[in-house]
Amino acid sequence: MRLVRPPPPVCGAVGAAAECGGAGMWRALRGGGRRWRHHSAITVTNEPILEFKPGSPERAALQKALADLKGKTEAIPCVIGGEEVWTPTVRYQLSPFNHAHKVAKFCYASKELINKAINAALAARKEWDLKPVQDRAQIFLKAADMLSGPRRAEVLAKTMIGQGKTVIQAEIDAAAELIDFFRFNAKYALELEKSQPISVDISTNSMVYRGLEGFVAAVSPFNFTAIGGNLAGAPALMGNVVLWKPSDTALLSSYAVYKILLEAGLPPSVVQFVPADGPVFGDTVTSSEHLCGLNFTGSVPTFKRLWKQVSENLDQYRNFPRLAGECGGKNFHLVHSSADVGSVVNGTLRSAFEYGGQKCSACSRLYAPASLWPQIKEKLLEEHGKIKVGDPTQDFGTFFSAVIDDKSFARIKKWIEHAKKSPNLTILAGGGCDDSVGYFIEPCIVESKDPQDPIMKEEIFGPILTVYVYPEERYKEVLELIDTTTPYGLTGAVFAQEKRIIEEARSFLRNAAGNFYINDKSTGSVVAQQPFGGSRISGTNDKPGGPHYILRWTSPQAIKETHVPLTDWRYAYMQ
Repeated sequence: MRLVRPPPPVCGAVGAAAECGGAGMWRALRGGGRRWRHHSAITVTNEPILEFKPGSPERAALQKALADLKGKTEAIPCVIGGEEVWTPTVRYQLSPFNHAHKVAKFCYASKELINKAINAALAARKEWDLKPVQDRAQIFLKAADMLSGPRRAEVLAKTMIGQGKTVIQAEIDAAAELIDFFRFNAKYALELEKSQPISVDISTNSMVYRGLEGFVAAVSPFNFTAIGGNLAGAPALMGNVVLWKPSDTALLSSYAVYKILLEAGLPPSVVQFVPADGPVFGDTVTSSEHLCGLNFTGSVPTFKRLWKQVSENLDQYRNFPRLAGECGGKNFHLVHSSADVGSVVNGTLRSAFEYGGQKCSACSRLYAPASLWPQIKEKLLEEHGKIKVGDPTQDFGTFFSAVIDDKSFARIKKWIEHAKKSPNLTILAGGGCDDSVGYFIEPCIVESKDPQDPIMKEEIFGPILTVYVYPEERYKEVLELIDTTTPYGLTGAVFAQEKRIIEEARSFLRNAAGNFYINDKSTGSVVAQQPFGGSRISGTNDKPGGPHYILRWTSPQAIKETHVPLTDWRYAYMQ
């Protein structure tokens, strides 16, 4: 297999005529372009986000794909060593907005099957690691082109039906972001190979970017199809073999991404597709001497449990496993009295309620100055009344749909009940709950008199926004409050027009957010523009979507080759 370099513009365009957006590029890759030289790189740009306007071809394709899925249940096996395997432990993925619809039938891998997957992965490791990075990159570039063109509507439809996303939320996730992950990671991998040490006249120095020795366990969440593809795909790109445990509530889209990678040329044993009970999977992979990495997105308790298991098994590992995790946040919007009210309201509504607040970056606490609060409140409630919650596949005017499952519904409902009972909290709008057809919760706005109420401190992962109104003269105290109220440190935003205030907030809240926004909402990071991640208990802040992320999944080897014989063991000063 060879990788050739088409003429620029290379990536980021959409359509059959584009050099990297459709068939045009891959005609070149099959023989019409130039061969890759040793240190070639590629130029990529972010995938354009399609608008799906009435009458557009992308809208027609999506509606057809949605119709094809209506009422259907896809059978999704475990895939071990390239073979489809079924176990007796059968489960179903339900559509969040219509839980009578079983969108997928799947099974849990047993401990024995997970160990079989580990062995199958290890058997493929050496050959995959030795494959030139150009060849590995070609596979992910091809997968990106498939997602950009012929498979776009399928993956979007499966994300919408299976995870309850609206058309735009599916588009920015399962299409644009996943395509960007595959393309930019390929670009970064090729550029990394170009990053070589200096050589001198008598010797040549080089760096080989090896995969890790063992297997990587990738554990992905329900809320972003792209994250699953990246958690498994980035380590694989760098020469690793992977066991991918997708979320039970994102099986349909995850399996579609997995099949696209295989069709793009990924060898079957490089990534094992292993749906499993969480504790069984965690116990099994952390007890294997060959575990070399964990790539995780999910809850803090689960990541802590896995980390503890790794620490308890350190003596049996062949390497110190690399642990990368992203665990959510309690994200803030801080409003200064100089802020533009329209930006505050619109940005907060989007951040708090898009995808039902089920983004790890979603704003769930708003700090508003008393002087602006009457204006913000009036506009916030006015616009809140226009939000439509429903079936995103039937009505493209839906702003968000149901929350992911019954457990999430019950947890969020308890927070709304807390808001109703607490003397410190007042529900200003929304909060209705109905799980008769789907797991629907109305967007809820709560005002709190107590900035330390649990609703201001704990992650909810649902459509609840809590507002604390502060006296303007206590602005600096509010900075400290934001920094110390929660143990998270993922995203945050400041809305202000005064440069001095912005700089002060940037400085004081330096450690409060790994992604910090100025006059913009706390959600919506874009690959290569705002690499994503936070610290504190929000995670290890490895910044997927940036050039440094792939370094987590390589074990560099420095090589020195000397060209001049050593003629004496003695040094000059010894003469």
